[in-house]
Amino acid sequence: MPELRKDPITGRWVIIATERAKRPDQFTGHDESPHEGKCPFCEGSEYDTPHEVYAVRTAHTQPNTAGWQVRVVPSLKPMLSIEGALDRHGKGIFDVVNGVGAHEVIIETPQHVANMADLPVEQINNVINVYMHRFTDLEKDERFKYLLVFKNYGWAAGGGRIKHARSQLIATPVNPKRVKEELAGAKKYFDYHERCIFCDLIKQEVDFKERVVAEIDGFVAIVPFASRFPFEIWILPKDHNCDFSTITAGHQKELAEMLKLVLLKLKKAANDPPYNYIIHTAPFRRPKLGYWKTIHEDFHWHIEIIPRLTRVAGFEWGTGFYICPLPPESAAKFLREVQV
Repeated sequence: MPELRKDPITGRWVIIATERAKRPDQFTGHDESPHEGKCPFCEGSEYDTPHEVYAVRTAHTQPNTAGWQVRVVPSLKPMLSIEGALDRHGKGIFDVVNGVGAHEVIIETPQHVANMADLPVEQINNVINVYMHRFTDLEKDERFKYLLVFKNYGWAAGGGRIKHARSQLIATPVNPKRVKEELAGAKKYFDYHERCIFCDLIKQEVDFKERVVAEIDGFVAIVPFASRFPFEIWILPKDHNCDFSTITAGHQKELAEMLKLVLLKLKKAANDPPYNYIIHTAPFRRPKLGYWKTIHEDFHWHIEIIPRLTRVAGFEWGTGFYICPLPPESAAKFLREVQV
């Protein structure tokens, strides 16, 4: 019989639709995409992109030339503009802010490789290091409140027709609603229990193990109890930390190993499915009386990996519920047993 599950952090409800259930090995992520064309992200095509804002480079190489390992460029079609003032104002009952922000593309490899899963751990480590650098740099701009790093892999996940490994970041002048829901849920739990809900969740999942996909030293990968999608995976640091940008060097390498392992398992388990991943971290904090009093204690950064194996339809849009046709425990067991 179907089962309703409530996410303990956001309060969001999910229907685990067992009567629609498939076996884990019946999910396939075959992704039809249009003809690729010339790739502007490969080494040697540096002038096919906007001028780089940051790069990890071989010594003595010049910006916008070959010799890089990871390269960051402004988006050709930015969602928000880096220039301008916020100009917060109202139009009657409506709030308006100028579309000010940052939108950058992180090119993860000079080689024409599509899936981060196929990159060496050392290269994924370079990418993580670049993410952290961009967090630190963009935090200095007081117009920005939040920075979201995300990846769209595959046509169905919004990855576009160019099959070259890349991710994006967008800095926004307001805090996103999805993040605020997690922040509010985490604070409510902390106010009552004086503990971090993510830390409690990690301890419980590691103790019971039925939804654990993998553990690597300082990190654990789980299939959430109230999974929205088949094979949804969360990667969380075991040590409490609200800010992604403050990962230490040792843990950074462990995260690279975990990302590669989990993405390879997902690739093999579901026939290289399109997916998104997002990094949820604490907002930028500015000195303000009574603001974010306990966020260092109550919030816990994490990565959410969302395979695009089902479609969100009318019921989901109308209710905010999600329907997942694969029990999380079955998904986790299948992923654990995948050999890579």
